[in-house]
Amino acid sequence: MSTAELNTDSLLDVAWVRSQFPSLEMQVNGQTAAFLDGPAGTQVPTPVIMAIQNYLTHCNANHGGVFDTSRHSDEMIADTREALADFFNCSSDEVVFGQNMTTLTFALSRAIGREFGPGDEILLTTLDHDANFSPWKALEEKGVTIRVVDIREEDCTLDLEDLKAKLSDRTRLVAVGYASNAVGTINPVREIVRLAHAASAMTYIDAVHYAPHGLLDVKELDCDFLVCSPYKFFGPHMGTLFGKREHLERFRPYKVRPSLDENPDRWETGTLAHELIAGVRAAVEYIADVGRRSDHTAKTRREALEAAYRTTVAYERRLVSSLIDGLHRIPGLQIYGITDPNRLKERCSTLSLRIGDHHPKAIAEFLAQRGIFTWDGNYYALNLSERLKVEQEGGMLRVGLVHYNTPEEVDRLLGALRKFTSG
Repeated sequence: MSTAELNTDSLLDVAWVRSQFPSLEMQVNGQTAAFLDGPAGTQVPTPVIMAIQNYLTHCNANHGGVFDTSRHSDEMIADTREALADFFNCSSDEVVFGQNMTTLTFALSRAIGREFGPGDEILLTTLDHDANFSPWKALEEKGVTIRVVDIREEDCTLDLEDLKAKLSDRTRLVAVGYASNAVGTINPVREIVRLAHAASAMTYIDAVHYAPHGLLDVKELDCDFLVCSPYKFFGPHMGTLFGKREHLERFRPYKVRPSLDENPDRWETGTLAHELIAGVRAAVEYIADVGRRSDHTAKTRREALEAAYRTTVAYERRLVSSLIDGLHRIPGLQIYGITDPNRLKERCSTLSLRIGDHHPKAIAEFLAQRGIFTWDGNYYALNLSERLKVEQEGGMLRVGLVHYNTPEEVDRLLGALRKFTSG
């Protein structure tokens, strides 16, 4: 697919999108920076920056007070819960704020772990970020048995037959990623949730990497918990969690006595980062604005979010298709994960690669000097890096595209990689 086709066959107004992100104008050694490091954290649009600034300027106060700035803080937090309820497709009292995904997962796993012990089993996967692995594995200290689902190495997809074989009437919880932050695989989470519930097990979905690349719908998914990080979908650094009301009410969090006993407040330890919560609301509104520009019939915020992802998913799929096609033409380069053009619906626009015996960090440094930002290492997907036998060799080089990236940036990357391999 040519770059001309990619530019015209899309409802996404890429020029408008890029105008929203001031960091995209950064220059490195005379070249405009190409931010291909989205999986480690996306760039932030101006409305998010302004929302954070506005809160600190006009509303900065703790919540629960009787004066104006405190009341404004309470209103802002409530508004953000409503925005995230639209984002997740849930009720606002099922939305929990936290420091980050890892901290939220540790807190929830400790609370759920109160009820687990010898004879209980938790099912994890080789494909996951370690933040959805180690917190659960730590429950081995209570006598819980941890079972791990393997992958099909040829395309880095979960082995569902292995998952089915390891599910049993002793399985209490299945923790799985919606999409791999290393190789881009989109897991069949609906089927996994169905299988888990058939075995009377709860499900904990890490949607951190999926959130910028696909619409979340916890009602349709019917998962018990789902966690994501706004800084991966154009917001500030913090974490957000969906939990079914019945579970948030049933489990007992570790908390201090003065904290409220109502949900979802009792799951939020200490004073929240209010300015960041204001930024999260703006991030959701930014995505909705993308949808409103592509579908003028969208009336509600949820409808606008649905329209946004219809547009960005199609655009990113074309972008990664062009990238994969170009990478295949570079001698000695290996892509990890799905590359079949007929299966691109099973992956998002993140991929990892190696080039012969070259250390991934050396490639990343070569690209960085040319203003192309990528990532090297294991990206905390440590089990996968070890499973693929690349951990001791420096891991892989990761390229992560989002909807503010362009065909021209893909071409720049491919040209730089060709230059690297040619010496």
